[in-house]
Amino acid sequence: MLLLFLFIWSFSFLGTHQLQSSQTQVLLQLRKQLEYPKELEIWKEHGTDYCFISSGTEVNLTCQDNVVTELRIMGDKSVKVSDFNGFAVPNHTLSESFSIDSFFTTLARLNTLKVLSLVSLGIWGPIPDKIHRLYSLEYLDLNSNFLFGSVPPKISEMVNLQTLVMDSNFLNGTVPGWFDSLVNLRVLSLSNNHLTGPLPSSVQRITTLTNLTLANNDISGKLPDLSPLSSLYVLDLSGNRFTSALTSMPKGLVMLFLSKNSFSGEIPKQYGQLQGLQHLDLSSNMLTGMPPAKLFSLPNISYLDLASNMLSGSLSDHLSCGSKLEFIDISNNRFTGGLPSCLSTESEKRLVKFDWNCLSTDVQNQHEQSHCKEDILKSKQHSGGKNIVILVGVILGIVVLSVLLILGLLVLCKSFCSRGMSEQHLLHKAVQDSSVAGYSFELSTNASFISEAANLARQGHQLCQSFSLEELIEATNNFDHSAFLGEGSYGQLYKGRLVNGTEVAIRCMNLSKKYSIRNLKLRLDLLSRLQHPHLVCLLGHCMDSGGRGDYNLNKVYLVSEFVPNGTFSDHLSENIPGKVLNWSQRLTVLIGVAKAVHFLHTGVIPGFFSNRLKSNNILLNQHQVSKLSDYGLSIISEGTENYVGKGDNYKSWQMTSLEDDAYSFGFIILEALVGPSQSASREAFLLKEMATLQSPDGRTRVVEPDVLATSSQESLSIVISIMQKCISPDASRPSFEDILWNLQYAAQIQAIADGEQRSDK
Repeated sequence: MLLLFLFIWSFSFLGTHQLQSSQTQVLLQLRKQLEYPKELEIWKEHGTDYCFISSGTEVNLTCQDNVVTELRIMGDKSVKVSDFNGFAVPNHTLSESFSIDSFFTTLARLNTLKVLSLVSLGIWGPIPDKIHRLYSLEYLDLNSNFLFGSVPPKISEMVNLQTLVMDSNFLNGTVPGWFDSLVNLRVLSLSNNHLTGPLPSSVQRITTLTNLTLANNDISGKLPDLSPLSSLYVLDLSGNRFTSALTSMPKGLVMLFLSKNSFSGEIPKQYGQLQGLQHLDLSSNMLTGMPPAKLFSLPNISYLDLASNMLSGSLSDHLSCGSKLEFIDISNNRFTGGLPSCLSTESEKRLVKFDWNCLSTDVQNQHEQSHCKEDILKSKQHSGGKNIVILVGVILGIVVLSVLLILGLLVLCKSFCSRGMSEQHLLHKAVQDSSVAGYSFELSTNASFISEAANLARQGHQLCQSFSLEELIEATNNFDHSAFLGEGSYGQLYKGRLVNGTEVAIRCMNLSKKYSIRNLKLRLDLLSRLQHPHLVCLLGHCMDSGGRGDYNLNKVYLVSEFVPNGTFSDHLSENIPGKVLNWSQRLTVLIGVAKAVHFLHTGVIPGFFSNRLKSNNILLNQHQVSKLSDYGLSIISEGTENYVGKGDNYKSWQMTSLEDDAYSFGFIILEALVGPSQSASREAFLLKEMATLQSPDGRTRVVEPDVLATSSQESLSIVISIMQKCISPDASRPSFEDILWNLQYAAQIQAIADGEQRSDK
């Protein structure tokens, strides 16, 4: 019976807590991405069941039903830096190679997490939108790291979230107005960041809030009425720039911190009715008048700080103090008269500060009575004078603005009348002509591009370098045949070497549309500002008008960095013997390109769409880093009339929406799976072979042997699934954020499989 009991006990114990191997792999991957902090040294061994590791103050892990439900890690990296500018800081942040995007991709695989706390770990970067994939989270704490950028809107979809803490980071932008969509939110804490703008009125609708802490930011404007927040008991808005009068507060409030702002006016009498209030700090504001007497006698008040305001008047001799009141500070105000007995009683249980008023006490450090009266009088005079100054300023401002508007209209009329065919007219015509290329989405794209480029120029950014035709002739030996690299839909491509020894790629493009030199230069300047590790950098240009004037440009030469290691298509076949990429390498290339396209879509306004993605436009450098070329050229090309090039069947995959890049990227993924030869006839492959990719036997017949030999079935399945979503004509195509997430997930699955295979050997 004893043996039977022990057997049943051990079986149930192990069955309840034994962690899934996939979750163990995720934890090991997180340890690696956090660069092996000493707090996670207990996670060394693969065979360890982390559910059985005893929890401590630094690391806490809880399991339920074989999965991780709670993960807390407390690091030791300090946030005390004054010059953080969005890049890695030695000994404070994780290294330059840390990728917050990859880190959250890994975290998202722990989608059963209910509690996640990652504190003082040196995590740096903008919080990615994919954080919302942790949809089970109820508690999220990322305080004391180096997170910057705005609070991602995708958090609004995490409806289970009850606690959100991101204190002591470098978050900026305005306080989001969508927090009221988190219907279960109880604690919101974003103190010690760089948030700006007003506190949105939507905060009134978060009726579940118990704790709202936004201290030490740069929030300004009017304080909304927070009395509807009936559950709120802690409110900390200290250290901001609020300038309005104080508003009513929730009746159940226990802690109220509003110090170090610019609140004005009198303290509302309603504050004397907050029966549960224990701690009130209104110091260092511009409050006036007499504080409500009932503030001092609240039944639970223990801390009352009214220092450094402009409060005035004579405190009543009959003022009573609550029995729990232990600290009072009314110093640096304008109080006159005597000090009430409840404030002057010498007691070890109560500390009272009242220096630098005009009180008639025997204690030193008080101003003369006249000082406070003069200050009050000056304040009133200043207020009246200020109103007059404001009125005069408004009138003068209206007059000056009217004059400037009239002058501006005259200048504009003169400018437009003097130019027969203005650039704005040309831009409008360009928008109409580009509708076939996917730029007719009522975005006024070309005009927006010109506006953005002009803005960059005004700000003094270094823009696209201008080369002379003689320099390019010298660089290519008069465009010799030996320098010729090929010809595509965007013209001929040559390799050149500049005078300083820099190797460049020079593309010669014919222009059928009419652009002025300034118009075209602004477009090219904007293209040159698109800086990304996976984009071929545009270095400069050369414009050839053929001597026919400013509005007759017929050719432009684009000078880009030279990427020496061939195209992605070359590395998928035996065109480069011995250098065919395995599956992991192909995934790395695809991920790099997906990051580049995601940047083109979302990293600039307006975004660059319809980038004519092809495997021949993906180049590899000497380190096998992928770089996308020929992106964004639709803003200067003649449209899609001449798009059909060698190996391109345009009609079979005509692109008509902002998801066009996803469609063409799907065929690049297909080429990575089956090789260039089979993917060349796209429609035929889709009709005959797509279904076969669903089964292992079908993949054996269709997928390239190099891929099959170096890939896991799970990794392949993930990539095949996202590829089908991209090219399916019947389904809405995924965004590049979704494409990127799936590719990174597939790469991690493959890395785990490769690691297990090496350990087996």
